[in-house]
Amino acid sequence: MNQTDHSLFDLFALGGPIMWVLLALSVIGLVLFIERALYLHRGQVRSTQFLEGVKNIVRKRRLVEALTIAEDTPGPVAAMVKAGLLHHEETADEIRFAMSEAALVEIPALERRVGSLAAIAQAAPLLGLLGTVLGMIQAFAKFETEGAYATAGALSGGFWQALIATASGLAVGIAARLGHHFLLARVRALVRDMEWVGNELLQFLITERNRPDDGAGGAKAEETPPPGAGGTIVESPKSP
Repeated sequence: MNQTDHSLFDLFALGGPIMWVLLALSVIGLVLFIERALYLHRGQVRSTQFLEGVKNIVRKRRLVEALTIAEDTPGPVAAMVKAGLLHHEETADEIRFAMSEAALVEIPALERRVGSLAAIAQAAPLLGLLGTVLGMIQAFAKFETEGAYATAGALSGGFWQALIATASGLAVGIAARLGHHFLLARVRALVRDMEWVGNELLQFLITERNRPDDGAGGAKAEETPPPGAGGTIVESPKSP
C-alpha cells in the first residue's frame, strides 16, 4: 500500500463537517428501517388461512373462541376481524363501518415513521451538495491566498471534501429511498390484505346469519351484499 492510500476513517475526515450530519442521518435511517421492518413483519399473517380458521370456528357457533383467536393474533388484519365479529349481529352497513373504524386506527400505525425515510432520502443528496460547495469554497480560498504558488496538495483538501461529501450524500439518499420503497410496499400489501379480509368477512357474516339452521329464519334478505359489492372498507395509502 503506497503512501497516497487512505483508510476509511481518513476519507471520512477528508469529507468535512457535513460527513457527521450524513453519518447521523444514516444511523437514524437504519434504525427507522429496522424498527419498521420488524413491526410490519410482526403484523403480517397468512390472511387466507387465518380467515378460513375463523370462519370454521364461527360455523360451529363458537364465537367467543373466534374472538379470542382474533384478540391473540397480532396485526391489523386480526384487529379488523375482531371488529367485525363484535358486530356480527348488526346490519351489513354497521359491520362495514365497525371494520372501517378499526382500519382507521391500524393504518396510521402501519405508516408511522415510514415517511421519515423519504425525508432522509431527499435531504441526504442536498447535504452532499452543500458539502461540495463548502469544499469548492475551501479550494478557491486556498487558491486566492497562495495565488500562482498554490500547489495541488494545497488545493486537494477542498476537492476531496467536495467529492466525498457528494458521494456520501448520494449513497445515503439511495439507501434511504430503497428502504422507503420496501417499507411502503409492505404497508400496501397489508392494506390490501385488510381490504380483502374485510370484504370476505362481511359476506360471510351476513350469509352465515341467514342460514336456516341458525334459528333466525327471519333475517332480512336485503342485508346480504351481492358478490363483489361489499364496498371499500379500507382505503389504500398514497405515496408521499
